[in-house]
Amino acid sequence: SRGLGPITFSAHLVPMTRGIMATMYTQVTSDLSADDLHHLYSEFYQDSHFVRVRPKGQFPQTKEVYGSNFCDIAVTLDERTNRVTIVSVIDNVMKGAAGQAVQNFNLMNGWSE
Repeated sequence: SRGLGPITFSAHLVPMTRGIMATMYTQVTSDLSADDLHHLYSEFYQDSHFVRVRPKGQFPQTKEVYGSNFCDIAVTLDERTNRVTIVSVIDNVMKGAAGQAVQNFNLMNGWSE
């Protein structure tokens, strides 16, 4: 919750480089600016090696995570409507399959991701 209302989730299957793009929408219920929201995401994921929060105004593309274990995220806020849009991309062959299994195995054994 943390000040967010109901969440709408959209997955996209479009002609693009291998991967999954997901778009989530929600409403903020507290006084947040677009800068505040971007800062919250950046702070939250700052120590997550495989999560990259895109600079404000830049949206991720699947070709940028192709062959990697990264999840790239963009977050925007329409301050007129308080609508938040979050876009994430992964390479589903790496992050969603064998690469994720290796990452989980490493974490379970106390090793670096």
